[in-house]
Amino acid sequence: MSDAHEGHEGKAEAAFTSLRAQGIDVVRVIYSDIIGVDRARDILLDHLPDACGSGLSFCRAVYHTTPQGDVVPVTGGLEAGLPDIGVRLDLDTLHPLPWEPGVAWCLGDAYDHATGRAVPESPRDLLRGVVDWCGRDQRAVVGPELEYYLCEPDTDPASTTGWRPYGPAPGNVYSAGRRGDPDRHLLRTMRHMKELDIGAIAGNHEFSSGQFEINLTHSYALDAADRAFRFKAAVKEIARTEGRMATFMAKPFNDEGGSGFHLHLSLVDADGANVFDAPDEPYGLSKSARYAIAGVLAHAPALAALLNPTVNSYKRFGPDTLAPWLIDWGLDNRSAMVRVPPERGAGARLEMRLGDAAANPYLAVAGTLAAVGLGIRDKQEPPAPLEGYGYGGDAPRLPGTLGEALDALAADTRLGEVLGAAFTDSFLTYKRNEIERFQQFITDWEFREYAVLM
Repeated sequence: MSDAHEGHEGKAEAAFTSLRAQGIDVVRVIYSDIIGVDRARDILLDHLPDACGSGLSFCRAVYHTTPQGDVVPVTGGLEAGLPDIGVRLDLDTLHPLPWEPGVAWCLGDAYDHATGRAVPESPRDLLRGVVDWCGRDQRAVVGPELEYYLCEPDTDPASTTGWRPYGPAPGNVYSAGRRGDPDRHLLRTMRHMKELDIGAIAGNHEFSSGQFEINLTHSYALDAADRAFRFKAAVKEIARTEGRMATFMAKPFNDEGGSGFHLHLSLVDADGANVFDAPDEPYGLSKSARYAIAGVLAHAPALAALLNPTVNSYKRFGPDTLAPWLIDWGLDNRSAMVRVPPERGAGARLEMRLGDAAANPYLAVAGTLAAVGLGIRDKQEPPAPLEGYGYGGDAPRLPGTLGEALDALAADTRLGEVLGAAFTDSFLTYKRNEIERFQQFITDWEFREYAVLM
């Protein structure tokens, strides 16, 4: 028996003993599908040792399943007879759920039963691969910022969705307390996040009614993506316990703003020193930082497919939205796609403002990190930083639709090589099917616009 196997058995036995002592009798194993939905299975504690030894089996087509439950014909799914994948438990991520007594959750890693290797659609393993490609001499540190809407049931017969923003209170921008949050949802959620040890730092009411932002601390790339993924899953579950719905949809309401997913990113060397800081160089940024910016700008059209991954995503963009419009960067400028905050020294970093909250955290971090790595390899300087308000400049435009972004991802062979051809092909197939389904669907706007007079 190998040392690794014995170590895994010992870890499983220790986890079993610890969980039973805490009164936990169920372990929920969760993992991310290709669009960031948490797929899961509950295991009774008595069966945890078996699950740790043999893993769990899931139909591989779960990666290819739409939010409405249809299966997209991605290679390895339908045409292969809907085979299984295995999921191994990552016992290092075990944690009790504060809103569900007696239950702990942990992350799982998917693998191919035939080869024992990761399946190409696995977002967590995709990010692992990008981290390995970047190398260990300089490690990426990422701080996620996520916005979301809390919604409550809408009983108005005229409602087309059945949901409305919680706690309507226009003007409560960057505020806290009951005036914009009468039922104290934010406080309750932040306290649960503390119990989950997800690294929540602070939170506030955002621009729109029912919109909130909770900031997470920075950590190495995989851990940051793990925490962002679990954060999204936790927020949605907490909302359900309140009889509400939390949505990370990019722009759920016509008359409200969009929700962003910003990534703060820096590199540190083997000693933990910030690689981006350089007091004597232009803008106080090292060559690596400037090359990283250039890489993100060069691959921005393709990155849009990963960081703005839905048909709805592109309704968040536009002048005066504080969502990016052009492919540019700026010094402490929130109208730029890449913002360099004013801190230097250990706090020197880039803020990638392209993403919206619907993005899969693993894919968002993997894509951004791949672009940063390509930029550092290319050693190209970025253009001059944006001056002033960035919605009327002459910088190149970002893709205006999901279709344009997918075409850009397909054409960006260098980024695709880093992400892997198998993953890229699966993602493109899945998302192009989404566009086809949308184009065939009759919307409320079309009926309202045409039905009466035509």
